[in-house]
Amino acid sequence: MFRRILGYIFIILSITAFYQCARKGTPTGGPKDVTPPVLIRAEPENMSVNFNGNKIRLYFDELVKLEKVQEQLIVSPPLKYQPLLSPQGGANKFVEITIQDTLLENTTYTINFGQSVVDNNEGNPYPFLTYVFSTGDYIDSLELKGVVKDALNKEADNFISVMLYKIDSSYTDSTIYKKPPNYITNTLDSSIVFTLKNLKEGRYALFAIKDQAKNNVFDQNTDKIGFITDTVFLPTDSIYLLNLFKEVPDYGIAVPTFVAKNKISFGYYGHCASIEIDPISDIPDTVKTKTLKERDKDTLNFWYTPYDMDSILFTVTNENLKLIDTFNVKSRKVGIDSLKLTPSQTGTLEFQDNFSLLANTPLSSIDSTAISVSKQDTLPVPHSVVLDTLQNKVDFEFELGPNEQYKIQLLPGAIVDFFGITNDSISVNLNTKSFADYGNLTVSLSGNSIEYPVIVQLTDEKGVVQRTQTASESQIFEFNNINPGKYLIRAIFDKNNNGKWDTGNYLKRTQPEKVSYYPNTIEMRANWIENITFSILD
Repeated sequence: MFRRILGYIFIILSITAFYQCARKGTPTGGPKDVTPPVLIRAEPENMSVNFNGNKIRLYFDELVKLEKVQEQLIVSPPLKYQPLLSPQGGANKFVEITIQDTLLENTTYTINFGQSVVDNNEGNPYPFLTYVFSTGDYIDSLELKGVVKDALNKEADNFISVMLYKIDSSYTDSTIYKKPPNYITNTLDSSIVFTLKNLKEGRYALFAIKDQAKNNVFDQNTDKIGFITDTVFLPTDSIYLLNLFKEVPDYGIAVPTFVAKNKISFGYYGHCASIEIDPISDIPDTVKTKTLKERDKDTLNFWYTPYDMDSILFTVTNENLKLIDTFNVKSRKVGIDSLKLTPSQTGTLEFQDNFSLLANTPLSSIDSTAISVSKQDTLPVPHSVVLDTLQNKVDFEFELGPNEQYKIQLLPGAIVDFFGITNDSISVNLNTKSFADYGNLTVSLSGNSIEYPVIVQLTDEKGVVQRTQTASESQIFEFNNINPGKYLIRAIFDKNNNGKWDTGNYLKRTQPEKVSYYPNTIEMRANWIENITFSILD
């Protein structure tokens, strides 16, 4: 028996040993490669002078490839045509640059690859690879440093172009709209600090642009801009701050669109307060017309009772600017816009919010006797109903209590639009939460540089405004019944006392109104009180 047991043990041990020998292992390998490629040499050498060729080769100690090079490559001064680069889509031990432009005489050029040159295996980037050469006898060596920030938002955008224009006999205020700068760099996606290098002594204008089209000029309709009001003199030890902002576009009117049998839309840029739309075609006397701004859009809608026609001729007049545009709008086969009413909120109604019904066609009247508000299904709630013809909505006002259920009901015919169309029966159910579901926040401002009036805003982490309060003198700002979440606090110094933040304008040489942010994110919890002292720095 003992021998038999020993035999079994021997067999089991033999099988186990065989299994361990036969089992495939997973090689652990060595440590991960985190070393970036090394530049061994360049042809011609980096910092070369009297450059007169059109090809440059940069040799590395390992295979490299180019990643997102179109986003990160910056040539200063800018070239009309971007240089050709290789390898594209593959790997090599060198990067070749082919220049397609005629280079300027006696000029120092900088080619900055950002972090687009990476090794082939792990993608480790060569940090901010730069190649410099001069078509003259020496390399310009002056520098200019600074910081880019957003005038309104807490975080600045990525990939901001910082541009330096030489002020000479050909430079005007409009140059930035038409020509690329003499020098350029980019913040890329890693920093708000910039350094312009290899600069020549002289007088310059300094700008920052969020260059959406990547064409090295300023487009007011799409780009943000920041500028230094004073002339920059090089050499300098100054550190410059560029505040980036989006201008209100100059006035412009788009070609109108025949969008429905009863509506023609006129898109515009700039302000619309002084715009008048007038049909100059013969229109039957029975046709009614109305012009109304579309809610939350830069669009004016020309509404009319439908009739048979081929086209309508319009004039669009900007009385302030004394400008008149003429448009001929041709009809086409489209549907008709009919009355639709949309609740501003559904489900939970916050204590600070008012309920509204938003209309898509112009409203003409309401019958408040056909509108009721109740709670707990049957108890009537005192309320008022107001027709807002500018925002094209019906506003409801009534006192809210905690843990309540409200029902808003409209009988047919309670609301009438411009075309005489009325609503069907409408019923909207809303509820409120307990006060304990929210947090309360108080904010006190401190500092010697505070100038009133001040607008204090509570925003979410993306900068969307949640609450706003304005003060003309020192006070404590109370934000009650705040949903749990993370928030930012900012103070807007309302210099012109118009109750809103005003952006800047380059041609008018005006900077945007000052905005300060509380440095930390505020995390609000349910049934929580937070008291903040916000120190405003100069």
